[in-house]
Amino acid sequence: MQFACKLVEIPNWGKKVVTVGGQQVLLVNVKGALYACENECPHQGSPLNGGIVKDGPILSCPRHGYRFNLQSGACSDNPEYMLKTYAVQVVGDDVMVDVE
Repeated sequence: MQFACKLVEIPNWGKKVVTVGGQQVLLVNVKGALYACENECPHQGSPLNGGIVKDGPILSCPRHGYRFNLQSGACSDNPEYMLKTYAVQVVGDDVMVDVE
């Protein structure tokens, strides 16, 4: 696990892009549950930090609306697309992410 940011930097229903281990990672706070995923849509590479979070841990791509489960990375609209997700842990007030 590597340090990503401070917990206060990700407000409820908020998102934050960080670099961890040389990779861009999108952190999402859904009612206090933190999720981490790649910041590029596997469909056409659109940045996901502009996406909408709704219906629980579902992130919709801002370009074409593909919906990804932030827990599993599965795309409900097209199963061939899989979003890379990462393990997240809060240690004190630090957000740690495992990008390996």
